[in-house]
Amino acid sequence: MSFDAELPYGEIVATTVRVVTWNTWAQHGDWQQRQTGIEQALLESDADLIHLNEAWAGETETQTTRIAECLGLVHTHDERGMGVVSRWPISETSYRPLPGGTDGHPGGALYALIDGPRGLLQTFTVMLDYPLGASARRQAQVTELCEFVQEATSWEWPTIVCGDFNANSDSDEMRSLTGKAATPVDGLVFYDAWEIAGNGTPGWTWSNDNPLAAISMYPDRRFDYVFSAWPRAGAAGHPTHCELLGVLPSGEPQLSDHYGVIADLRY
Repeated sequence: MSFDAELPYGEIVATTVRVVTWNTWAQHGDWQQRQTGIEQALLESDADLIHLNEAWAGETETQTTRIAECLGLVHTHDERGMGVVSRWPISETSYRPLPGGTDGHPGGALYALIDGPRGLLQTFTVMLDYPLGASARRQAQVTELCEFVQEATSWEWPTIVCGDFNANSDSDEMRSLTGKAATPVDGLVFYDAWEIAGNGTPGWTWSNDNPLAAISMYPDRRFDYVFSAWPRAGAAGHPTHCELLGVLPSGEPQLSDHYGVIADLRY
């Protein structure tokens, strides 16, 4: 993409797509009560695209399809604990394991191509390895993720990569995605929606204010992200707003051990 120094993106896109990512903690704890609260929070979010991690699957329904039904949406896909709920048709999906995870459980990335009203949206739901000391494994997984993104997507359309990365924003694996360190794939770099359009706080999604997270005795961290590839014509993908989802007072029943993330991206 070539730039005019005075108008580098051409005419800026004024409309947005609302994206949510949330690790919903499967069926741990009082999961039915949590499910009701998760559905209400997502209903109030008015999201166009919802990306789930640690989504449960039962014999007759999945968390993805149950959320879609609650929200009055019909376009869904779920696979291996990841799910996508979309306001618009999903025309293509594929899954890629990201090997090297703890206890033999790989991370993964679920790709979904969305037929949106203003053109295609190329989306990925991601889960990386979890231990605090697993940065080297996560860096290898990020490299495989970026290779997957490069193979599956076109520069013509917005690319959204979101999920539970289990790594803070100052880690090597996250810095490589945002261009603060060498990128795994030349030319592939992402906006971090919270960094650009958050409220100026650290934006912890794994917080010791949340009793479900505090029991792990981890430090406060930002584990969950909405990324969008840069650059695109019209500044498509540029974040205009970002906030946390599912933050409740510590004395109230919590919805998950993670807080979710809502982002509005130019589209």
